[in-house]
Amino acid sequence: MRDRARRRPVRSAGTNPPQGSRAAMDREHPLPFRQWPITLVLAVVGIGLLVTYADDFRYGLLVIGAGFGLGAALRLLLPEVGLLAVRSRFTDVLVLLFFGTVIVLLALLAQPDQWVHLPSIEYIGKVIGRRD
Repeated sequence: MRDRARRRPVRSAGTNPPQGSRAAMDREHPLPFRQWPITLVLAVVGIGLLVTYADDFRYGLLVIGAGFGLGAALRLLLPEVGLLAVRSRFTDVLVLLFFGTVIVLLALLAQPDQWVHLPSIEYIGKVIGRRD
């Protein structure tokens, strides 16, 4: 049996402050200014959702995919991106580009009246839909 319970240290040592915190940037910058990259990406994605609701879903999904691409570009090019940074720079850019590309491809391949025809995708759909 242990006599003493383990206690967490009051202050951690050797860690960097989060990118969007006051400690990471000058104290002169207010919180909204420090978080402008994620605010911009969320605004573009929100506009895409509005376009999807009000008009054709393809245009809205293309705007949403562009918002993800914008997030990847901001994460790649800017040294401080606030809450847009979740993991390492490489992982964040890779994930944002992957989701943006998948959303755009699904918008282009959606039925009816596809904008892009990929025979391999159509073949996979036929194989999956086949009943034996």
